[in-house]
Amino acid sequence: MVNLLQSVVETNTIRLHVTEKGSGASVLLLHGFPETSYSWRHQIEALSEAGYRVIAPDLRGYGLSDRPIDVGHYCILDIVSDLVGLLDALNIDQTVVIGNDWGANIAWQCAQVRPDRFHAVVALGVPFMRRAPMLPSLLFPQNDQAWFYTIYFSQPKLAEQELEQDVAVSLRKIYYWASSAQNHNQEESHNPFSMLSKKDGLLGALPIPDNLPQWLTQEDFNVFVQSFKQSGFRGGLNYYRNLDRNWELQGAFNDVLIKVPALYMVGEHDTGLSMPGMQQMIDEMPKLVPQLYASHVIPNAGHWLQQEAPEQINQNIIQFLETVNHLKSD
Repeated sequence: MVNLLQSVVETNTIRLHVTEKGSGASVLLLHGFPETSYSWRHQIEALSEAGYRVIAPDLRGYGLSDRPIDVGHYCILDIVSDLVGLLDALNIDQTVVIGNDWGANIAWQCAQVRPDRFHAVVALGVPFMRRAPMLPSLLFPQNDQAWFYTIYFSQPKLAEQELEQDVAVSLRKIYYWASSAQNHNQEESHNPFSMLSKKDGLLGALPIPDNLPQWLTQEDFNVFVQSFKQSGFRGGLNYYRNLDRNWELQGAFNDVLIKVPALYMVGEHDTGLSMPGMQQMIDEMPKLVPQLYASHVIPNAGHWLQQEAPEQINQNIIQFLETVNHLKSD
């Protein structure tokens, strides 16, 4: 990517590393786990060429951004506060917020609590959903032999010890087996974001793929590997360690609808679709998001949607942005 502006922005007592390109109405891109702002490389190019100012931060705990030590500094409202401060620092009154995976969760929260600053939202993978009936730590399953991956990620120091033993192997397994690539493997199919053996952890049951998935070049993969070798995984895992705290804080916004224009997309082979009740949550979204513009299932794509199907994602986002701009001008 050329003509990118790389900067460090002070916001909400921390420093965020930010990639920018283009001019015009702003678009804010939020990555997931385990990713960085580099996961939006295809969108940064396409959206800036379409006439938008594209802003892609490494979220706190990731990449070149600050990584607070205290686990309690990674609740979702901390992240929203970072992004409001980022807009202030960049002199942006309003923006469209777009997120994948954890970034989608954060994007929905931005639109829910600060619709004055985030005037439209695009979510990839994760639908907007009602507050769970109980703490996530009580909701997600576990037994003597296995536990749901979010519970595993929430254990102090456990997951990062496994993931950081060999960063390249860890990312190679996760990226491959959570993408559509596994659906072309006729012999095996695995879901890293499901129930995990307490003995084998996340990686033990995942074979090392012979090749990278077709959507990920070796050069691009090396960028992610180098980033996580530098930052480690602890910052990203700390988001999971605040799931119960997020649930408690969400009580203040319970039943608050998403009142801004919204677009939802999910890969046909997204690993999240195997979670119990996920399809029901997707079907229920129009009740919770009255201005839901569309809900698309992207064929032949998995969890890393903006990387696996960039042309389709870019086309859908640009069409949505044109609709949002038209609504604002009326």
